[in-house]
Amino acid sequence: MTDILMPKATAVWLVDNTSLTFDQIADFCGLHPLEVRGIADGEVARDIRGADPIGNGQLSREELDAAQKDPAYRMRAQKSRHAELLKPTKKAPRYTPVSRRQDRPDAVAWFLRNHPEVPDAQVARLLGTTKATIDQIRNRTHWNSANIKPVDPVTLGLASQLELDAVVRKAADKRAKEARARGEDPDGPSLRPASETGVLDDQPEVAEAPEFDIDRD
Repeated sequence: MTDILMPKATAVWLVDNTSLTFDQIADFCGLHPLEVRGIADGEVARDIRGADPIGNGQLSREELDAAQKDPAYRMRAQKSRHAELLKPTKKAPRYTPVSRRQDRPDAVAWFLRNHPEVPDAQVARLLGTTKATIDQIRNRTHWNSANIKPVDPVTLGLASQLELDAVVRKAADKRAKEARARGEDPDGPSLRPASETGVLDDQPEVAEAPEFDIDRD
């Protein structure tokens, strides 16, 4: 049997506009006869507006006329022309070329090193990965841990600079708010913008030359 769209709304319309029995309406809408009786008595679906099953293509006029002439007749629903529009569609999983399957773990590692304050949920949403994968990379239990190296997700093409900056800024604002709630100074060591936490972190630090006092006597 074809499922009825908006069964209670359809039952409301049939109760108000036809001479069908409660059993006929219940059978067509997939409801209990007592529920249909409650609709007729105003105890059920009081605020639901009726939906015309003929107008939305779920019932033909011939079926309705036949049922009104014979209380034993059971109407057969037809597939609504709106059914395909209302049916949720699933997107096909995005194919990732073999040559680029290392990109997401590298980007995750970059986040864990440069912006650990960003929640895993936001990292997963931005990079299209999972929290489980992030945990594996953090704990170095990922199957390819030996080959994972931090790389900026903008460089990898996994996010735009604007998206990355927005995620980092949101996390920084949240941390500052939590610091103020604890009575701490939110203006302490601040986070650098995402645009500044790229390849520069991989460069060795150069120690400043020591200063010597020269006796000019």
